[in-house]
Amino acid sequence: MKAEDIMTTDVVTIRGSATVAEAVAIMNDLCLRALIVERRHDQDAYGIVTETDIVYKVTAFGKDPATVRVYEIMTKPCIVVNPELGVEYVARLFANTHIRRAPVIKDKLLGIISVTDILSKSDFVVNPKSVSLEQEIEKAILDARKICTEKGPSSKECAVAWDIVEELQAEAAHQRAIKLEKTAFDLYCEQNPEAAEARIYES
Repeated sequence: MKAEDIMTTDVVTIRGSATVAEAVAIMNDLCLRALIVERRHDQDAYGIVTETDIVYKVTAFGKDPATVRVYEIMTKPCIVVNPELGVEYVARLFANTHIRRAPVIKDKLLGIISVTDILSKSDFVVNPKSVSLEQEIEKAILDARKICTEKGPSSKECAVAWDIVEELQAEAAHQRAIKLEKTAFDLYCEQNPEAAEARIYES
């Protein structure tokens, strides 16, 4: 699944010049936890103002929400998500940056995606990425061995097939935050040493 499959398309925006009191009124009326701050022009960046911004930066200091402007407390530019980004990468982005939501943008604002969207709309429970990745790896290894048998272990086709396997294994290792001791290609080279030479590509 991709970000565009689970994002919320009904996005509420606010001007940076609006008061925090106006932002609070909109958020309360619509039961929202964040508002996207509109761009001033096409080359401008989007911003975001969240309930946490308001509580931490306004309420906590006893400031008057009617006099504080959104642009004073918003995050801009904010982290944005490409609509074609896989849900697992969105989750990893959120984990690495400690955010809970982000606008989905491709040339223009398309939606907003949050941790709630990931929990309630994605298929990670019934289709965990690690399981599907392991299946992809197993298939890629079988395909690589078949190609190498047909074309020869020192052929370019064989080398390319093992590149695919290693990319998948690297992705799986990255997800599990482990370092691979030996890749499937390393194991293959133990039986077919000449295969390693095929991976020295001409520039």
